[in-house]
Amino acid sequence: MVKNLGVSERQACRVVGQHRSTQRTTPRGRSDEAALTQAIIRPAEQYGCYGYCRITALLREERWAVNVKHAYRVDMFVVGGVMG
Repeated sequence: MVKNLGVSERQACRVVGQHRSTQRTTPRGRSDEAALTQAIIRPAEQYGCYGYCRITALLREERWAVNVKHAYRVDMFVVGGVMG
């Protein structure tokens, strides 16, 4: 948009409604994202009634560096019904 229309980054971001830092920062994913996702899905499918807090505790016992928000997203999106 900046190159095509010849406007500044600040003006383009204002029109689109995005913060300017989103244009400069590329999101970084985890190198072990697939393995972590499987590690979250495994106890969720095995125990069924375990919630994301309990799954996070189990993963931390297995020495995974995971927070509750990540386990919640995977549990709700993949196991909870959107993909499951």
